[in-house]
Amino acid sequence: MSDLLYEVKDKIATITLNRPDKLNAFTGPMIDAWAKALAEAQADDGVNVVVVTGTGRAFCSGGDVGRMREGEPSALDGKNSLWEGIHRVPKTLEAMDKPVIAMVNGLAVGAGMGMCVMCDMRVAAESARFSTGYVRVGLVPGDGDTYFLPRLVGAAKALELLWTADFIEAPEAHRLGIVQRLAPDAQLKDVTYALARQIADGPQIPVRMIKRLVYQSLRLDLRTHLDLVSSHMSIVRQTADHAEGVAAFKEKRPPKFQGR
Repeated sequence: MSDLLYEVKDKIATITLNRPDKLNAFTGPMIDAWAKALAEAQADDGVNVVVVTGTGRAFCSGGDVGRMREGEPSALDGKNSLWEGIHRVPKTLEAMDKPVIAMVNGLAVGAGMGMCVMCDMRVAAESARFSTGYVRVGLVPGDGDTYFLPRLVGAAKALELLWTADFIEAPEAHRLGIVQRLAPDAQLKDVTYALARQIADGPQIPVRMIKRLVYQSLRLDLRTHLDLVSSHMSIVRQTADHAEGVAAFKEKRPPKFQGR
């Protein structure tokens, strides 16, 4: 079977890291397939939400440490390999306006935690564990942890997690805001896909515009952001989903959105 699986069902795309014997540590080809799957989901009108998860007892243990220091590249080649390799995933995610949910089924370490926190939301099994990991092998975070983690927990807490690489359990990750929803292990899939289904069945133009507005707000001043909001609001007011939402409210019934 492939090391990375991609399937679409009922408007939800699922990307599954499928290397359980290595705790889903990723390889170059897996990264290529990962970025390609994300781009395919973005371009597919039949996909409204993406779920990323792992097979077995790990979400992802990051890069394959066992292969490190084998044919170590030059500094420039190493930099370029990151930019053209693993960095394709966060760069592709940044360009996506469809929701991406990490379903954290187990261990998330190093770049595995990085790949987790760069998703829009995280639903974790109660047994899941997290560690930034890098400092334990004498490295700096290589895939964007230093960008995404401070935005979730603040600079000081991010530094603590990055400097110590201590493991945190799922309930603590939930308390810190790294994880948005917790689920008993046996119910993780049901809880995650219930959330994905709720979003996938919603009005998709507002859903995607909300994502853009939230992330753009982190880089804009208030006036610029409000100017953008006024433009987006003018557009969504013209959509069939808005008309349906208002009609459903007046008729006291659940709305039936088009779903795309």
